[in-house]
Amino acid sequence: MTSLKQAVQTYAKHHANSDGLALTPVPGLRMMCLEAPAGDLYSVYKPLVCLVLQGAKRILVGNQQRVLSAGQSAIVSADMPVVGRIVQASQREPYLAVAIELDRVILRELVAHMGSARAQRSSEMQTLFAEDTEAEVMECASRLMKLLDRPDSAPLLRPGIMQELHYWLLSGPHGTALRTIADPDSYASRLAAAIAILRAEYRSRMPVEQLAAEAGMSLSAFHKHFKHMTSLTPGQYQQRLRLIEARRLMLDEGYSASNAAFEVGYESVSQFTREYGRLFQVPPKRDALRYQKPFLVATRSAAT
Repeated sequence: MTSLKQAVQTYAKHHANSDGLALTPVPGLRMMCLEAPAGDLYSVYKPLVCLVLQGAKRILVGNQQRVLSAGQSAIVSADMPVVGRIVQASQREPYLAVAIELDRVILRELVAHMGSARAQRSSEMQTLFAEDTEAEVMECASRLMKLLDRPDSAPLLRPGIMQELHYWLLSGPHGTALRTIADPDSYASRLAAAIAILRAEYRSRMPVEQLAAEAGMSLSAFHKHFKHMTSLTPGQYQQRLRLIEARRLMLDEGYSASNAAFEVGYESVSQFTREYGRLFQVPPKRDALRYQKPFLVATRSAAT
């Protein structure tokens, strides 16, 4: 694990954003490095596995909460709004983690070979699992990280590594739940079709009837299962998407609060400000300034 931690820390040092998140050119691979405990971090995950390499993080997915420490992994089995908080990190030993998005196509292909299990009903469906990281999963993550040093090899080698990673996850203790993602008739898969529309069209007003039809459910069934899986209504889910993206635009791309509001689909800046404050517990302008001040101080110091 030592070499993997070093690789994550080195890459994140040059590519991480204000929240410590670093995206990579390898599809579905990202990492996080933070040197101090931070406030709540809001995001919307696709199905993924997150490997904690150092430090600890509390993660809230829907109504389920876990604290993950070094050597543990979290599996998020659906498109979910997530609230994370780093609870153990220091400059000497920063919080380090690698996240890899899961691929429904790969899962379906493997399940066809391995044999399918009964799809879980909505009342049984869990969306967050935590466990000790198996050595085989850690090895797959290490090999994906190595592709960053050899980008020309990624198109050839990544598919095999991803297939192996999914195999080990399906063979693990939560294989039955992960098979639910692959089952096209499961609630998770049917809702995923509607959520894909919400994520692609989050700037526009989406009729709930259209989303329910995409999921192949009645309106009442759609509301029930959507709320059960995500802990949000479809409207709240779309609002969460808008606010998270607006915050990213302000912190990472320098948008003003009003420009970010209009960019993500708000027609009223005052409404945006109210909803932003309720979610992030701080007005948008003040939130953006909190992250700009260290940069300004650093810039002045460099100038002198």
